[in-house]
Amino acid sequence: MTLSVILPCYNEEANIRSSVLDVRDWMDAKKLHGEIIVVNDGSTDGSRHVLEKLQRECAMLHVLHHEKNLGYGLAVRAGCDSATSDLIAFMDSDGQFHANDFDLLLPHIEKYPFVTGRRHKRADSFVRNMFGKVLGAMNVIVLQLWVRDVNCGMKIFHRDIWKKIRPTRGVEKLFNTEMFLHLKRKHIPWFQVDVPHYPRLRGTPTGGSVRVILRMFRELWSLKTS
Repeated sequence: MTLSVILPCYNEEANIRSSVLDVRDWMDAKKLHGEIIVVNDGSTDGSRHVLEKLQRECAMLHVLHHEKNLGYGLAVRAGCDSATSDLIAFMDSDGQFHANDFDLLLPHIEKYPFVTGRRHKRADSFVRNMFGKVLGAMNVIVLQLWVRDVNCGMKIFHRDIWKKIRPTRGVEKLFNTEMFLHLKRKHIPWFQVDVPHYPRLRGTPTGGSVRVILRMFRELWSLKTS
């Protein structure tokens, strides 16, 4: 069984090297064959330079570059589209997840085609935590979709279901919501596992910007009418 791990990257110069090496070392320890795909989503810091250097020392690393920032969802989607392994996983590249915690998800992947993490205790600010709760409530009210911690940035699934669950409207906060909506509508079973969530030690989070929030409302309406 082979594995493709997708790491979306937007202005993560301070974190992307350690995130890539974390995944590489975990895959080596587990004797997992496959690839690491970083999608550099229009970063304006030194992320591209860091990744170019990393490619010279990490043979399994592949990098996709977006010339401008397209959003979290489109970055993850581009990585999944280019994946070639039996399994696809994705993980945030800001250091708040550790690759060895995929060990908590992997035991369930033979029984379930889609396995997702749930942050046992979110290591985020009060505002970001509240934003997550509001999103969860809106998913229930507008879409009749209830998923605990829908946006947990640690998931793994069989590549052969990707075309069935591939989001076409979610490019930011509703990327994961749309995937779960497809899972629900197509009766594809999934399983959820508690995973640790670690404090961000370097860099600045961008997911709570006004632009992202406004885009979320547009996406929510689009999913409602689809």
